[in-house]
Amino acid sequence: MNYKELIKNNNINLIGAVSGGLDSCTITSWLKEKGFNLKCITVDLGQPDEENIDAVAERMKACGASEALIVSGLEKLAQFGLKVIQSQSKYEGGYWNTTGIARPVTVACMLDHFESFNSTFLFHGATGRGNDQVRFELATKMLEPNINVYAPWRDHYFLSDFPGRAEMIDYCEDKKLPIKPKSESRYSTDANLLGLTHEAGDLENIEESPYDFVEPGMGKWPWESQDKEELVSLTWNEGVPTHINGDPYSLVDIFKVLNELGGNHGIGIGIHAVENRFLGIKSRGIYESPSMELLGESYEYLLQLVLDRRLRDYFSNISSTISRQIYEGFWFDTTTNVALAGLSKITKLVSGTIILRLYKGKVYFEKIEKLDQIQHSLYTDDSSMENLGEFNHEDSQGFLNILGLNAKNLGEKHNPSNFNSEN
Repeated sequence: MNYKELIKNNNINLIGAVSGGLDSCTITSWLKEKGFNLKCITVDLGQPDEENIDAVAERMKACGASEALIVSGLEKLAQFGLKVIQSQSKYEGGYWNTTGIARPVTVACMLDHFESFNSTFLFHGATGRGNDQVRFELATKMLEPNINVYAPWRDHYFLSDFPGRAEMIDYCEDKKLPIKPKSESRYSTDANLLGLTHEAGDLENIEESPYDFVEPGMGKWPWESQDKEELVSLTWNEGVPTHINGDPYSLVDIFKVLNELGGNHGIGIGIHAVENRFLGIKSRGIYESPSMELLGESYEYLLQLVLDRRLRDYFSNISSTISRQIYEGFWFDTTTNVALAGLSKITKLVSGTIILRLYKGKVYFEKIEKLDQIQHSLYTDDSSMENLGEFNHEDSQGFLNILGLNAKNLGEKHNPSNFNSEN
């Protein structure tokens, strides 16, 4: 779809999902020049790179929007982010899916504003080479099938004017639009309460160290963090974090507090991944997610106490499925809903207080507080090397006799050494 087709069908009212960055400013100004009436919506997701989120609305008006709104999405993002933690949904390279989960939140928070603007078209600044275009499109169609999506980065008229970021920067500077100076636009940053993503620009040169020019937005590089370890306790109640160092916090505040605490120690700062995008091409990113890393590690330690090996296998399969669903934009579809429902029984088992040691970008397990109060813990003294528990060493002989029978048959009939020899 191109902009001329929209105008031809009198679709001149467009609602934009905007962040206030380079793409948002360029596209808003360009569409205004083409004759569209634009309403820009920025969802407040706790962007750490925005000192004043209200300033984004002013920037968008300066770029041509007739209306510019800031709507809250923090509570929903925190709830969805917790689901990411509960499912341990990382993607390739240890990426916590922080951008992937933010897109469905953005769409869900915007939909209430379409009817008042007499529009059935959403536009966004996601590139035609990336994952976000898929996430915006699928989330919109699943939540409101009658809304259409227009993507300038897939419009050949837009692409002829702006083949890449360099042309967009020149355009914005020529028109004095409110973007960062060219000298500060060496890469693209996308941020929210859960994490921050650095991509594109000079980061595309994988032969150059990113640490020479990327500025962390949620903390410090691990090697630049304080030279003193710190202990922190995190309390969980049926899969939900409730306390930090014994003090109660709301879910949103837990993410905020742990972002600052973890960021100061370089926790989750500088995660590097060359990942496989949904389209089948590779991209390189630098990621930050202090709170997700702290919560995720503490949750994993509790899982180790309550999951037996069959339930662990089941959990691992759900985790893999949900992670891929988020990354590929299928958060709202049936598979994700069914997987989350299956996960809910496991989250109810996860309660307890974990003590962690933080130092130079690493999270170390320190200890469990009051193990006897963790109702669903399967950790007992049966594995002790001392004379404790109910396990009888002699019982293992029958177990090994059974295992050994199969091993003996394999050795006699299929001699494994034959498979290791060169042909």
